[in-house]
Amino acid sequence: MFGGDQTEANTKRVVGTYGYMSPEYALDGHFSVKSDVFSFGVLVLEIVSGKKNRGFCHPDYNQNLLGHAWMLWFNGIPLELIDECFADSCTPSEALRFIHVALLCVQQRPEDRPDMSSVVQMLRSENPLPRPKQPGFFMVSNPSEKDTSSNKNQSCSAN
Repeated sequence: MFGGDQTEANTKRVVGTYGYMSPEYALDGHFSVKSDVFSFGVLVLEIVSGKKNRGFCHPDYNQNLLGHAWMLWFNGIPLELIDECFADSCTPSEALRFIHVALLCVQQRPEDRPDMSSVVQMLRSENPLPRPKQPGFFMVSNPSEKDTSSNKNQSCSAN
């Protein structure tokens, strides 16, 4: 998609997997290296939580995984995001750092997201991190848009 020294491009035809696409790409066809950073952040949140962003459901409210992670972070309880299988493979402070870095990667505005070399440094070090801003695609799903008959037998924890 990029040529030579390009770091961004525009396209009229958006292709990719919804749930991983950055807002600027999915909505406007604007793709940059920060689009990949957004996707990486989504993957990290999926790994930490053991849940997929696409199709994520919560029994108390209808937010996607990014919205759920942001709500937990904002309310000061981000460790509640962690899947018990993942919790056995790292310390709580490491898991908290993974969540923090992931939230920095999925910020709404591309210019607020770190570049990947900064992400690597953030994950390797214990240096203080900036406060994340609200993620892109922080949304509440409309339950009336879902086919309730096909979702009756699905568990919210199913991936």
